[in-house]
Amino acid sequence: MDDSGKRQIGIFLMLGSAFLFSTAGIFTKGVTASAWQVIFWRALFSAILVVGTISARRRWRTEVTGMGWRGILAAIIGAGGTAAFLSAFKLTSVANVALIYSMTPLLAALLAWALIREAPGWSVVLGALLGVCGIGVILSGSLGQVHLKGDLLALVMSVALALLFVLYRCWPDTPSAGPTALSSVLLLPVAAVMAPPLAVPLAEIAVMAAFGLVFALASVLMFEGAKCLPSGQTGLLSTAETPFAMVLAWLILAEWPGAATLAGGVLVLAGVMTGSRRPRRNTSSRPLTENSSG
Repeated sequence: MDDSGKRQIGIFLMLGSAFLFSTAGIFTKGVTASAWQVIFWRALFSAILVVGTISARRRWRTEVTGMGWRGILAAIIGAGGTAAFLSAFKLTSVANVALIYSMTPLLAALLAWALIREAPGWSVVLGALLGVCGIGVILSGSLGQVHLKGDLLALVMSVALALLFVLYRCWPDTPSAGPTALSSVLLLPVAAVMAPPLAVPLAEIAVMAAFGLVFALASVLMFEGAKCLPSGQTGLLSTAETPFAMVLAWLILAEWPGAATLAGGVLVLAGVMTGSRRPRRNTSSRPLTENSSG
């Protein structure tokens, strides 16, 4: 497959992942369970579903026993990011979490440059800077409020996700399903200690089972998409989750973002569109023997 086809597949996978991830706030805020209870049940069902998929595809050796230290590292980073991500929804608005998550592009681009010397294009840099300005506006609206703790947890998730993007870009042969399952398994004992998982209504357990399925699928799509695209662009495309999440929160939770969130969101979305632009070829570099006039 040529680079253009690989890039298109990567974009499709990242956008699909972004939409599925955008439902996280709906699932988390739609139940009375605490953050750690949500984390436990989401992790349990996610692990069961992913392990079942690995077994059905007979990829146990590739995805699990052969994941190596890179896969284990991805699982640890993913577990920490997931815990911060889901906890953030209980402390701040869906819109704030989604928009702060949009800081991932800048972090991914900077980490890729620092760790693997992958220089970002001008569109990625400009888009990331616009996104950072937007995040600053959003955070300014949370200063001195309880939302600030949730905003900071969302920022932790952004750092974790940026690290994952760079890891999979640097080592694209690292499996994705195995680390996804392992990250869920790592969260189970921690969440069980932090909050009693059985003290949750049966109906809410069913909701969190669906959440586990959606989250597992979103994670796999994200990791596979990250293998096909530069780290900076991967992060920017993942921020398509932002408008998806805001619309879903408005339609389902009747949660309308404040003025600072809306103003910052405009800048973030402008950054996403700018950073996703494909650089044009420089036609002035054509050979002199080529007759451009036909």
